[in-house]
Amino acid sequence: MTDVDDSPATKRLREAENAINNIRLQSPDLPQKNECIKTMVQKLSTDTDVIADGSRPYILPTVAGKHKDLKAISPDTMSTVLSGCYNSEIGDVTVIDCRYPYEFEGGHIKGSLNLYTREMVRDFLVSRAHNHESSTRHVLIFHCEFSSERGPKMYRHLRSEDRAINSDVYPRLNFPEIYLLEGGYKAFFNAHVSQCEPQTYKPMLHKDHADDLRHFRGKSKSWTAGERPRCIRTSLRF
Repeated sequence: MTDVDDSPATKRLREAENAINNIRLQSPDLPQKNECIKTMVQKLSTDTDVIADGSRPYILPTVAGKHKDLKAISPDTMSTVLSGCYNSEIGDVTVIDCRYPYEFEGGHIKGSLNLYTREMVRDFLVSRAHNHESSTRHVLIFHCEFSSERGPKMYRHLRSEDRAINSDVYPRLNFPEIYLLEGGYKAFFNAHVSQCEPQTYKPMLHKDHADDLRHFRGKSKSWTAGERPRCIRTSLRF
């Protein structure tokens, strides 16, 4: 199916309708409950300043990134987060590096996790699902080399899985506040090399890792081969 109008605002409204229909199928009990869901979906579709469970505003300043459906932060904001400037407002921060292992080992943001497959991201989500407390602000920040493909893809995947896990308690999420590091590791490394370890940068297309690149690209395809394709991508805000 091809969408005539594919603007971000139209996408949010169209996907809100899909969310309502899906939730109704799972929660046929009371009309009142459906009305509450409709109200929340409407709020999330129109108020882009609140996090994805509608509970509070985003804490970090965002920038206009390449991916209009994702909340993005600048390398400078990432640096202030790592320096502890938001410790009084954020309970925990997890930086998720979606690059391949040889890239990660060649230099990464201090304290980041290397999750480069959908399976790894899903396992991360499930392992923390039972330990999550809604009163604690746990922020996730995704990135890859440029934050143009792999980081955004894993960001969307985690949100989709989170919605599925919490489908019976909409709009609750284990991780409602997620950001994308605009410009990725390259931009952060160029601006804040002292917060990287080791203080080096190995690009995905490094000449010494052509075999590694083929290996991990092949693995990525095999890890997603069994997944059923979706005609309409689930909105991150619903």
